[in-house]
Amino acid sequence: MLAPQQIIFSAVEGLLDHPGADSQGSIAETMDVITRAGAPLVLCSHSTRAQLDPIRRKLEHGHPFLTESGGGLFIPDGYFNLHLEGAVRCGRYFCVPFARSHSEAATAVQEIAGEADANVVAFSQMSPREIARNTGRSTQDAEQYRQREFSEIFFFAGETGRSAARFTHIAREKGWEAIRGEPFWELRGPLTQNGRSVVKYLMGIYRKALHGRQRSVGVGSHAYDAYFLSVTDTAVLLPNRAGEFDQDLLARFPLAARTEQSGAEGWSEAVARILEKPQFG
Repeated sequence: MLAPQQIIFSAVEGLLDHPGADSQGSIAETMDVITRAGAPLVLCSHSTRAQLDPIRRKLEHGHPFLTESGGGLFIPDGYFNLHLEGAVRCGRYFCVPFARSHSEAATAVQEIAGEADANVVAFSQMSPREIARNTGRSTQDAEQYRQREFSEIFFFAGETGRSAARFTHIAREKGWEAIRGEPFWELRGPLTQNGRSVVKYLMGIYRKALHGRQRSVGVGSHAYDAYFLSVTDTAVLLPNRAGEFDQDLLARFPLAARTEQSGAEGWSEAVARILEKPQFG
């Protein structure tokens, strides 16, 4: 079989926007198409590894994947017969961190809050039951969501306007990124390793392993997918359930290819177009 010409980076969240038997069938069928084509599929998620593992098992996914919005790259043991710079063994995987550790982030949240005179509550201070009650998640999902490796989730208790502004300013001065949420914020370090993004790092390994000049194609639907869409050779945008595209993504990627459908059907449409056209985009 010829070496694949494209590496697909796909967000998980948009793919699962429409749960149901039809969507599951569409996903399974598309996964079979990808497997037969021999195209590597890198799953990208803002979720934790604990949350993503069950999804990967269900999809029978055996390729690298990204967690916590690119904070960590996980490569199955034996996937590449190459030295992986910066990688550490982590169970069945080799992990290449592209952000600071959760313990560093958790400590930094409290230190920055103290300097900013802000009252914050971090997930590491909360039980799974408390997180479930505050987020509307199941207790099991809350426990998995809490198992962070590269960032810390927190919220402001009480007045947020000035407190959040002070917190964000101090965090930036200390080399952290405070990502605004309603109401849950995230604190993480810059998503680089030795100046390289996770996509460029992984593409370098693929090209070395496959002895080619493979192109990267990113498929996403939410603003938080921009971290990988911005550095793939081609970006493909999926609409949401209402058939509308994320305005932040459209502003950043006005020339990106778009699918007509959303969820699993839109993802299948995107994959079909990618595999049909080696120079897609």
